[in-house]
Amino acid sequence: MRCRAKLEEEAKEEKKSKDLKAEVKKDEKEKGGKRKKKKRNKMIMRPRIDATAFGSITIEGQKIKNDVILRLEGSVQKRKKKLSKKVYGTSHKISLEEARYVYEKGAEILIIGAGQYRRVGLSDEAEKYLNKKGCRVKLLATSKAIQAWNTAGENAIGLFHVNC
Repeated sequence: MRCRAKLEEEAKEEKKSKDLKAEVKKDEKEKGGKRKKKKRNKMIMRPRIDATAFGSITIEGQKIKNDVILRLEGSVQKRKKKLSKKVYGTSHKISLEEARYVYEKGAEILIIGAGQYRRVGLSDEAEKYLNKKGCRVKLLATSKAIQAWNTAGENAIGLFHVNC
């Protein structure tokens, strides 16, 4: 009787472990694959945003003609607008799925450049998710968001829409 109970308990633990591994894989897939661990003791150089115009943003002297995400470690990535488009039919409303992709553990603030005419908004689900993670959100016209980015502390992430 004791052996059977022990075997059942071990089977439950193994199932929990498999479920946890599957959940981690799902999260990694949503975030675009495994990320390298960041060394926290290194000085992080956040890129400076120089300017914006309708349809582009200039970062460290390089003109980029698409929406971008700025990461904690300083990398610049193309925004995955399709994550919001498939939910709302537009990239002007940031979905929960896109918020999950943009958010990084350790981020204290997300600065959103909502476009030249401030057309981008945050869905209620995305806002609740970011609040739950302890990440404040600043949603500003892209030109104002650039000023906020350039003066923000080191635990900031950014999403910048370059059109309307």
